[in-house]
Amino acid sequence: MSIEAPTRLPGATAPAERALGPDLARGFMLLFIALANTHYFLPGASVRGGYPQDGSGLDAAVIWLLSTFVDGRAFPMFGLLFGYGVAQIVRRQQDRGAWGVRRLLWRRSAVLVIVGLIDAVLFFAGDILAAYGVLLFAGVWLIFWKDRWLLVVAVAFLALNALPSGDLSVISTAGPDPSMLPPDFAAQVTHRVPAALYIAGLGLIGFLCPFALGLWAGRRRILEFPERHRRLLVAVAVTGLGSAVLGAQPIALLLSGVIPAPDQQTLTWWAALHSTTGTFGGLGFAALITLLARPRGPLTAAIAATGQRSMTCYLMQSVTWAVVFTPYLLDLSGTLTVVTTALLAAATWAATVVIADRMRRAGQRGPFETLVRRFTYRPAQPRA
Repeated sequence: MSIEAPTRLPGATAPAERALGPDLARGFMLLFIALANTHYFLPGASVRGGYPQDGSGLDAAVIWLLSTFVDGRAFPMFGLLFGYGVAQIVRRQQDRGAWGVRRLLWRRSAVLVIVGLIDAVLFFAGDILAAYGVLLFAGVWLIFWKDRWLLVVAVAFLALNALPSGDLSVISTAGPDPSMLPPDFAAQVTHRVPAALYIAGLGLIGFLCPFALGLWAGRRRILEFPERHRRLLVAVAVTGLGSAVLGAQPIALLLSGVIPAPDQQTLTWWAALHSTTGTFGGLGFAALITLLARPRGPLTAAIAATGQRSMTCYLMQSVTWAVVFTPYLLDLSGTLTVVTTALLAAATWAATVVIADRMRRAGQRGPFETLVRRFTYRPAQPRA
């Protein structure tokens, strides 16, 4: 995850060399991720897809908005941008040779897994950093594949995730389990370690499609030079977001209480449709934000600074969820509603934007970006 800094670490990108589009997309992505995560903490007499079904009409409207535009759409954008960033690293490190670049990326993978597992156990059970570390560990083998094979991999894993036996979280009727809301610290560790390992293992299957597409796009620098690829970006934005909105409607209308639940087989197909079109939506969001990216003022700079410090800002979200929802801390899961958790998510994201912008103005890197870079680009030891 990339950042700005007054001094340049080995392999780092200087501020003047950065493109606005990818950083702005990462900054907005963190808002979508916050919105996608918080409602899973809410209990209720009846729960479906992580949403209590006994809320107000305003809650139902917010459920429709989130399940249409956010759920299953944020993480594919994360995967695309992750793959894009890896392609940028490979381009800058070509002189190291294939094995040199792979070793560098495996070190990056290791620190993501370690930090992600710590975050999952101590703060947020749904952490995805470890999943992306596992994804990178395996995805390193793709970095020098020909373009057509990257696209074949992307299509194959898109088809795999489109199967009705795939992601069924959007139709699950289970409420928060002890890994999300542990009664005490001992139970937290006991429940979260296996849950964290399970989520980490799913990263390769769930995110390899957008990751491979990100590698492909990064080789062409599509998000860095949108004026050269405007026709493609417009097509992806229109078709991706259009299909995501339409494909989300069966689940969105079900979760918001507009239509009744059909039989289980139909439900699983609806879930598959929601998940598959969500991948298209993630690509569409990245394309749209890139097309709109202009250095227009302080707000744009602040959101881009958030994207440059995305790992640090993501972990700040985790700490917030731990403090607000953990039963032996503030324990507000039974007090907040879908609307108020969405407001909490937006407020948390806004706070990270302010903090990231202050870091930018002070010329400071995010601490976790510094950690990742120092571990990834550690100086080679001199040979005897």
